[in-house]
Parts: sequence; structure tokens; C-alpha cells
Amino acid sequence: MFVGTLTFDLLLGDVHSLKEKRSIVRPIVAELQRKYSVCAAETGNQDLHRRAEIGLAVVSGEAGYVTEVLDSCERLVVGRPEVQLLSARRRYHTDDDE
Repeated sequence: MFVGTLTFDLLLGDVHSLKEKRSIVRPIVAELQRKYSVCAAETGNQDLHRRAEIGLAVVSGEAGYVTEVLDSCERLVVGRPEVQLLSARRRYHTDDDE
């Protein structure tokens, strides 16, 4: 079993409230879940209105598939004009990890 995680640190554009932030972050999380069948959520910076952290995870029997899905998810987020990707952190885990 292979597990891949990906954490995005995002800077949001012209956002002045947490309500506006949610209107940007929720559709991104929903699209990641719908399009790539990953588990995704806003995982940090909930109290900052111009920053967001989105985390996601994917599980597969093949390491190549995990990498493929994480690449696709990153391309989706990079392609969103309303956010700027500051960083993306990947981690891979296997059955052999302790």
C-alpha cells in the first residue's frame, strides 16, 4: 500500500473576510475530491483571511498512481487564477514505514 500526501500553502487574492475566503477554498477542495477521488480539506490558517492551507491524501496499491494523482492535483491548484501557490509539500508513506 502506498499513501501520498500533499499540502498546499496558498495566498488568496482580493479577499477581505473569512466568508470570502471560504467561497474560494471550498470549491477548490470540492473539485479536488470530485475530480481525483482524494481526501481533501482546509487544514490550516483558518483564522487568516488571505492565507489558506489545503491538505490532501491518496491511497493506492501502486506508487506510480499516487505520484500521478498528486501531480494532477498540484496542476489543478496552480491553474486557479484566484490563488497563488506559495509552496507544496509532498510526503510518501508505505507499509514498510514505522
